[in-house]
Amino acid sequence: MHAHHHAPHKRPAYEPGALLLSPVRYDPDMPRPATTVAGSLLVLLRVIAGALILWEIAREWDTFFADAIAADPSLGSPDVKAILLGLVLIGGSTFLLIDAVLGFLIYRGHNWPRVLVMLFSVISISTVFTAWWVRGEEIALDGTFLSLSLDILLLLALSSRSAAAYARRNERRPEND
Repeated sequence: MHAHHHAPHKRPAYEPGALLLSPVRYDPDMPRPATTVAGSLLVLLRVIAGALILWEIAREWDTFFADAIAADPSLGSPDVKAILLGLVLIGGSTFLLIDAVLGFLIYRGHNWPRVLVMLFSVISISTVFTAWWVRGEEIALDGTFLSLSLDILLLLALSSRSAAAYARRNERRPEND
């Protein structure tokens, strides 16, 4: 236990830009911060939510498909119906598997998956916002709200200084201060 950790110091309400932009220090023995654990757990929750959505799609496929046939009668064959469901499930599962691997790599403390997941979250939040802005869509208390909440929490956890420092703890930098 380090001597300077005896009393938690209160962070100021604002952080000067120079501090936020200052490079994190090289510290391979840094303990895994709560923000990194929270970030990887949120990715796991996003994977579970995605799996539930895929299961719901598979369960309601006949209903979804009836609407699609009404719009385009040429889709009416049972083969097309099965093939499309297969493509949706394979595509969705592949994305969820990639997300799960990224979550594991974030937990292990790699930086590129942290940045990639934050980028996915920004794109996802922006898409929901754009849909709401353009179409005046309600952000309902269903999948959209859950997914939006997870993405915002993910961004907050993974963009924190502690998560960044942990993900970059093995990077050596020239000491110039």
